[in-house]
Amino acid sequence: MVCDVRHAPDPRTQTPVRCLLMRGGTSRGPFFDARDLPIDTARRDAVLLAVMGSPDPLQVDGVGGGHPLTSKAGIVAPGVDGIDVEWTFAQLQPDSDRVDTTPNCGNMLAAVLPFAIETGMVVPDSDTTTARVLTRNTGAVAEITVSTPAGPDGTRFVRYDGDARIDGVPGTAAPVRIGFLDTAGSVAGSLLPTGNVRDTVEVPGVGPIDVTLIDNGQPLVIVDARDLGATGSESPEEIDADEALRARIEALRIVAGHAMGLGDVTEKPYPKMTLVSAPSHGGALSTRSLIPRRTHHSIGVLAAVTAATAAVMPGSVAHDLAKLPEITGEETTLSVEHPTGEFSVTLGLDPNDPTRATRSALLRTARLIMAGEAMVPSAVFATTEEATA
Repeated sequence: MVCDVRHAPDPRTQTPVRCLLMRGGTSRGPFFDARDLPIDTARRDAVLLAVMGSPDPLQVDGVGGGHPLTSKAGIVAPGVDGIDVEWTFAQLQPDSDRVDTTPNCGNMLAAVLPFAIETGMVVPDSDTTTARVLTRNTGAVAEITVSTPAGPDGTRFVRYDGDARIDGVPGTAAPVRIGFLDTAGSVAGSLLPTGNVRDTVEVPGVGPIDVTLIDNGQPLVIVDARDLGATGSESPEEIDADEALRARIEALRIVAGHAMGLGDVTEKPYPKMTLVSAPSHGGALSTRSLIPRRTHHSIGVLAAVTAATAAVMPGSVAHDLAKLPEITGEETTLSVEHPTGEFSVTLGLDPNDPTRATRSALLRTARLIMAGEAMVPSAVFATTEEATA
């Protein structure tokens, strides 16, 4: 039997909102044209929660996937003043009614330019299209390049198939190249918010722990896994099942949040916790990343950038464990290992100080999964009409 909807939804019960469901890197979520959403933040968030199906652990009444990596949304708008596209990243949670637009997401960023081209915000005129994208959450600017070949009628389109492979995503796809121009202090205000490459913090019930508190696009607490009673080789499932270990990690996160000037981070998705250990598969550093209380099956884009940045800094917790390639020029590529593979990050280095990263670049992939309209209960929009007028 084929289900065929032949009539418009009744506005008394359901209101359609245009969106594209997209995968960006190892994350997934709906992307919206900002002009289709309420202007008022609280009302906009109500719409996002309804689309995602939060709060509900399974998000069964929406398009969320029951996991933080599939509980994300992107809000995209045309750029101004040398910016081609600007976007706002929204982190939702399966079991929470909170919509957080404070952090960034480098994985979802990979889908921003494809969305802009699909919706006509950016019109490609060559076989590759590069755009400057502003992340409004943090003020970071990235240059993103995607493949845009011409079809038989001459119209250019986003190419999604290709040979690029990223760990954490099945199969291959066309590459999305991302160059970050300035990500230091994205949320915490500076690369090293305490001013130190290494700090010792006192964690209640645990004791003193050495950490590197760093933010090069994502605020991270980098800690030697052994100092928390782990090895750094555990699977995500093993970490998530170890309640005592997770309690120690969360206790450290709370203390580190205050040390980084982020205040009480109990209800915030940052800083991310990154347990590091010596690499075991030929990379530079092995990581286990929590986001912030569930273990990532890979590692976030900007978390990988930040961990790699720490690895080249003598005295950091990451540097002590890293096996670095010989650095002879103004650029180096580090392989950051994670539970399902590795993530290669290219760092541009200060020629006068090779321990200082000045830029970063990486490769991701993206895919348009579904295009259409998300149906939102009209009761949600009943309180938003004046905001969209």
